[in-house]
Amino acid sequence: MSRVVTLALVLFVWGLAHVQNLAGQDLVLTNARIIVGNGTVIDRGAIIIRNGRLASVAPGTASVPGIQTIDAYGMTAMPGFIDGHRHVNTGPNEKQQMQELLDAGYTTVLSGGGPAEGNLTLKDHIDKGLIKGPRIIPSGRVDLAENAPEKARAEVRALAKQGIKFIGEMALTPKPGPTAKELENLRAIVDESKKVGVWIQIHAVSPQAMMAAVDAGVIKLVHTPHFGWLAQEDAQRVTAAGVKQLSTIGFGVPVFGVFANDNKPRFRDGKPWPDAIIDGEGRGREAGYKAVNARTSWDAGVIYGYGTDTNYNPKAGLAHELKSLNLMFSIEDIIKLMGPNTASYIEMSDQLGTLEPGKLADIVVFDGNPLEGYWNMLRTKLTIKGGVILSDQR
Repeated sequence: MSRVVTLALVLFVWGLAHVQNLAGQDLVLTNARIIVGNGTVIDRGAIIIRNGRLASVAPGTASVPGIQTIDAYGMTAMPGFIDGHRHVNTGPNEKQQMQELLDAGYTTVLSGGGPAEGNLTLKDHIDKGLIKGPRIIPSGRVDLAENAPEKARAEVRALAKQGIKFIGEMALTPKPGPTAKELENLRAIVDESKKVGVWIQIHAVSPQAMMAAVDAGVIKLVHTPHFGWLAQEDAQRVTAAGVKQLSTIGFGVPVFGVFANDNKPRFRDGKPWPDAIIDGEGRGREAGYKAVNARTSWDAGVIYGYGTDTNYNPKAGLAHELKSLNLMFSIEDIIKLMGPNTASYIEMSDQLGTLEPGKLADIVVFDGNPLEGYWNMLRTKLTIKGGVILSDQR
């Protein structure tokens, strides 16, 4: 009996130590090129982290006695990646999947769908240190098409009671446009969300659906429209309404080499492109709509952030999204889009998105200079979340 008690005590102490190791730590990165994320670039600087937060980000070198120091000569540090719409959930492979996200440079993920309970469980596993992973922001879903308004309101209240702050995976009919029932439920959901303090996100994949969502009071859009062209005046209305939008720009662009090395274009689920594009118009027109509409939103001043709406290999997905973004955006635009704009979308601008003193020490370190090409953002060497190195690929 005493042996069992001793073993339990050892495991308990080990568990406490493991969680402590994942708590905010002290660390120094020196000799690094630092892309702050607000437009400032420090060619050679140092980052001092204390208790998991950025204490100093400044030119020059640094060495603090008693704190682990990493010489990042030849490397670049920038804010950890945030995916504002990624499909994650609990399950038997969660440890591997979360590590793959870390290895790609992601430090924060807003769950894009799945049961709210599973999202909350995954967050709990990471927060308790049972597995390593990015910061998970769980989401839930309310049915737009089948509900009655009062039932939809009740579902919003139930999700809020569970601790859900973002409700998503709700789609409006793209063509010819949302149904009357969808809009009735949406208006009820938006109204109820304001009462209980949650954010509503809508899949609005056509200009008609997008503007209907804006008119209903939605201020977070998951997709850039990929059915038809977004008019400049509509994009300006989106900006005036304070709406924030995610890119998901790679939706209609063919994927190569991820699901099979046969040089055949595939949709993001591995099925043939363009045939398998969801509700596709034919010949992959969605790729063109999305890219041009992305720039239209950006030029109109929409706070345009980064989201993939995917669940396949994170590094391959990152490469695909960056390639697609680079068609319409400069690398400086992409850094703003992926950093401060996405932090704004997830309502964490005060904590994430730039490397500035006081913010959480979420950092991705690359071998090379991303300013010379987006492909250098795939050469991840270190991923640091809250001052803790969770991926070391040096």
